[in-house]
Amino acid sequence: MPSIIYGFLSALTWGAADFAGGLASRKVGAYRAVFYADFIGLVAILITVAIVNEEMPPLSSLLLAGLAGILGSCGLLILYYSLAHGQMSIAAPVSALMAAALPVAFGALTEGLPTLAQSTGFGIALASVWLISQTGASPQRFHIDRLADLRLPLLAGIGFGSYFVLMHFATDNITAIYWPMIASRVFGTLLLLVFVLWRREPITIPRDAWTVAFINGVLDVGGNFFYILALKSGRLDISAILSSLYPGGTVILAWLFLKEKISRLQLLGIVFILAAIVLFTV
Repeated sequence: MPSIIYGFLSALTWGAADFAGGLASRKVGAYRAVFYADFIGLVAILITVAIVNEEMPPLSSLLLAGLAGILGSCGLLILYYSLAHGQMSIAAPVSALMAAALPVAFGALTEGLPTLAQSTGFGIALASVWLISQTGASPQRFHIDRLADLRLPLLAGIGFGSYFVLMHFATDNITAIYWPMIASRVFGTLLLLVFVLWRREPITIPRDAWTVAFINGVLDVGGNFFYILALKSGRLDISAILSSLYPGGTVILAWLFLKEKISRLQLLGIVFILAAIVLFTV
């Protein structure tokens, strides 16, 4: 049960972070918004670890967390490129689905097969990830001439899924929570900085964008924090698939604050989430 609660909180927090990130992107552009979210989050974690005086984990854990940060940031950059140059209705759900499916496969290999009820919950949860990521009135139909549109979203999803898996191994058998987050954030932030400079984008942002960028960064750190707690208290597959439901939080906040409509498919996906959580507890 603790793993389910933490995984669900991770999804809600990451969903709220994406909502704030969307608002920040409208002000400063997507890539700078992501970079500043990572940078602000890194500062927040450094302050926290200085206060709690957490013990430094082994170098191997930090390197795994750093690799997780690089792959997660690569996934994010690929996803944004895919959203800008491909079909959003394909990119968003395919990347989210792959991000959830990869840890489920690793969890079955490393932690054994889940129970029948949990397996059913996985199937329902994967379906809910797809449904809540839909932006249209009906699911996107794939055609042979559109198969190329799947390549980048799948790569983005592999990046996100690899982050979930590597953070599991980085935090396994250690008590530290914040140091792996710092290592992940340092490597990810450096990668994003190099990318922004390579694109020759201005590094500064307007003063009125700092508030939403700060909220985005802190919430993103919160999502990582809850995900690690979920890993430490339960299975990789359950923790990752619940955390992958973050689009649901973004959809609900957009409905509450921006008055965006929730489609029937998205509403069905939210209902599926609740059903999956019940099955995970059986």
